[in-house]
Amino acid sequence: MIWINRLFLFAMFLVYLPIGIWAILDPVFGALEMDLPSFLEAVGLNIASEIGYSEIAGLYGGLNLCLGVGCLIGIFKKSIGIFFIKFVIFLVGSIALGRVLFSLLPTTPSFYNAFFIFEICTFVIGILILYFNKRLESVTKY
Repeated sequence: MIWINRLFLFAMFLVYLPIGIWAILDPVFGALEMDLPSFLEAVGLNIASEIGYSEIAGLYGGLNLCLGVGCLIGIFKKSIGIFFIKFVIFLVGSIALGRVLFSLLPTTPSFYNAFFIFEICTFVIGILILYFNKRLESVTKY
């Protein structure tokens, strides 16, 4: 079962680390007029003031970067891996819940998009991994 944990953590590393780097470096890419896809356009955001760049770098860049690094470390240390699986579950579940709750307000757009699908799939897979880890632990105790 440990290989499933590692596979999940490796996948999360491959998803979150590049997003973090992209979010941090996106303003630099724009300033250098590099012909790269814009992070802000990809997530549908616009910067209205200078603090906005710091917020994007911190909330999207820093959080995703550290999440990716944590998942990488978790591949090699089981206790850290379990923590980061739980953290990913909490994070994507919270984001998906926020999307659903927002969509319940009158005249707001639907929550159903590619990001939501990723969040729900990641949430369900993470929950299943924790469930089967727990079952495996209880079986191997006897």
